[in-house]
Amino acid sequence: MGTLLWIVNFVLLIGFAAALFFVHRYYSQQLKREVNRAQKSERLKSVFLDNASQTLRAPLNAILGYSNMILEEKNDTMDAVQVKQMAGHIQQSSQELLDFIKQLMDLSGFDGGMPSFTFIEVNLAELMASYRREAMNLTKANVSIRVRTDLSPHCKVTLDSNFMHQLMMHLLNNAAKHATQGEIVVTYTSERNGLKVMINYLGNGQADVISEDIFSYLQKDALKMNGDVNGLGLPISKAIIDAVGGELDIDTQDGRKTVAQFWFPCKMRDKHKRN
Repeated sequence: MGTLLWIVNFVLLIGFAAALFFVHRYYSQQLKREVNRAQKSERLKSVFLDNASQTLRAPLNAILGYSNMILEEKNDTMDAVQVKQMAGHIQQSSQELLDFIKQLMDLSGFDGGMPSFTFIEVNLAELMASYRREAMNLTKANVSIRVRTDLSPHCKVTLDSNFMHQLMMHLLNNAAKHATQGEIVVTYTSERNGLKVMINYLGNGQADVISEDIFSYLQKDALKMNGDVNGLGLPISKAIIDAVGGELDIDTQDGRKTVAQFWFPCKMRDKHKRN
């Protein structure tokens, strides 16, 4: 009896020691990960602030430079055509600055890694129509936007409307910047117990930008806003899709036609059109 009790106590002691070892190792690994993440976060903030300051400086310098030229120009020698061109440059730089600030606001939702979602049920057709109206202000004069679907206009979807708006407007803004002619066609449907959206247009959609996560992207000297550079829009789109467990793909065929598509799981009802 004494031998059995000793064996039982020994086994319990070994079990307790093993449990203590694994608990200690688990929390040590957790602590190491948190320390590494904090160090990475500090490095990321330093690099990001440096890149962001350079990005903000370019349009601000342009706005100040052209404004000073207009203010210093004498009225009797002022060329109306030149003044109009300068005003156009100021407007363009102001828009670039505003777009970048909006992207920074969207990026703030990912502070600390995983964003917090608030899911509500909305009418999908009305949501897509609102995105089309907003995106029409971004397109060139010879480019239109069309929305297509095989779903009922009464279809309801449960999602975070704020992040859905960010996602759609970043992708539509990218399409509007690069679409050369014709139509930007937005097609949405139900697939694999979720929502699938495709955006087709003629133009180069910068598919390579979404190959990395947003935190890797921010560590590079990539925050520029001149000409055809998109800035943070596509990396933010990928971060949103990754956060909800979805998929994002952008494919540019022959350097001309671009198909941007994403899917994420969500609840949908009233999907079928009524007879």
